[in-house]
Amino acid sequence: MTGERLRVSVERVAHGGHCVARHDGRVIFVRHTLPGEVVDVVITGEGPRGSYLRADAVDVVEASPDRVEPRCPHAGPGRCGGCDWQHVTVTGQRELKAEVLREQLARLGGVTEIGGRPLVEAVSVEPVAGDVDGLSWRTRVAYAVDDDGVVGLRRHRSHEIEPVEHCPLVTDAVDGTAVTGRRWPGSERLEVVASSTGDRALVVHPRTPADVTAGLPEDVAVPGTRGRRWVRERAGGRDWRVDAAGFWQVHPGAANALVSAVHAALRPRTGEHLLDLYAGVGLFAGVLAADLGPEGSVDAVEASARACADARRNLHDVAGVRIHERAVASWLRHAAPDRADIVVLDPPRSGAGKEVMAAVLERRPRAVAYVACDPAALGRDVGLARAAGWRLASVRGLDLFPLTQHVEAVALLLPDHA
Repeated sequence: MTGERLRVSVERVAHGGHCVARHDGRVIFVRHTLPGEVVDVVITGEGPRGSYLRADAVDVVEASPDRVEPRCPHAGPGRCGGCDWQHVTVTGQRELKAEVLREQLARLGGVTEIGGRPLVEAVSVEPVAGDVDGLSWRTRVAYAVDDDGVVGLRRHRSHEIEPVEHCPLVTDAVDGTAVTGRRWPGSERLEVVASSTGDRALVVHPRTPADVTAGLPEDVAVPGTRGRRWVRERAGGRDWRVDAAGFWQVHPGAANALVSAVHAALRPRTGEHLLDLYAGVGLFAGVLAADLGPEGSVDAVEASARACADARRNLHDVAGVRIHERAVASWLRHAAPDRADIVVLDPPRSGAGKEVMAAVLERRPRAVAYVACDPAALGRDVGLARAAGWRLASVRGLDLFPLTQHVEAVALLLPDHA
């Protein structure tokens, strides 16, 4: 059936950057379309055992009012896989993300209302500071390099590379490195970082150790060979050292937006004990510690040795912060204190999961701020919390990745009696 062309009516948005249509009783997940449209699609694949179909919309018969012309020549069927909503107005794609958040909270979390308000009123997705119509926000980019040394980005569901001279999502500072204007023979990928403080890092990853090519610019780093691989960032009133290959939010307004949302949710009190789980380079631990005062304390837990090294540098002057280089589940199982007052959970895309959620809630904190980068993982973990006698008190959706399907959310979990 792959390659077959069909005409379908599009129903609703689905998690993953596509929408749902049906043909002869089979579900089709269609990219490059919008709810309410009638489109011609080409089937691109099937799910396991033919349980569903995948397709690209190649012609629009009846368009949604939210449809616009993509602002990137590399967007569209068979092209760059980075932007899912290039064909949608910025306000329209934020509503699509909010619909996905609501659907996952309802279907996986069993949530029908928040604070007495239906989900359609209680859950929305907001822009963050520095957003300019969804463009020029990406401060960190991992470019792929083909066998000829040409720089590009991966195509959707493919290892193939789409050669890219300019990505409209990157900041002027990233674009100013001009890495896409030359060839990089012998390289597998390039990491380009242009930080909020004006620092810049260019890191070349050779295909083999012998592929470190001569003639590289002096400011280009090669892992294990030469060059500086870290930058300074500014957020929450502090400076942060972050490895170029380490984790830091890519939108220039993201770190401050997340710190503000977590702070507003938890409202830290003097003398409290904070667990900062999946702590990264120490962002939440460092900012929230100021509200805990000299009698307060923080346990920051992170599995990445590189991130912990940065966190120790970043927080060396913050009293009461202990950094633990260990997997979160293992630390909670073997080394964590029996109680905690407040908790920040900022897990990877897979979510915290059953073991971590149970261990956190058993410590009877008064509040948990859950920072989620995947609506489905958030829905599952909220469902676990509700089954343990907790309630979802609030959710803030933040558009940290405009024109893509990705959305960040900060959820506040409280004991049911609170």
